[in-house]
Amino acid sequence: MSTETLVPVFAALGDETRWSILAALGEGDASASALAGRLPVTRQAIAKHLAVLQEVGLVEPVRVGREVRFRVMGAQLSETAQQLETIGAQWDRRLAAIKEIAEGL
Repeated sequence: MSTETLVPVFAALGDETRWSILAALGEGDASASALAGRLPVTRQAIAKHLAVLQEVGLVEPVRVGREVRFRVMGAQLSETAQQLETIGAQWDRRLAAIKEIAEGL
């Protein structure tokens, strides 16, 4: 996953409401109306937030009869988590090298 891909994902996740929506969808697929019933946000605002999450590939719409429900895209979240893990491991290596140099002085 490139920086060009990560930045929009983190920007989307940086909003507290979108984070809450994603967490709610982690419990199961839901429509914008159902999410509005669970969160202190209007249905219209939920729909806008869902559009942002969909644009960066974190959720996808699924038609169930006449209703459109949204589901979390686990692959995108896993890929984002893996990239963060890689960055964390790089920092751990750097910090270990600094520690070794500092202890050798």
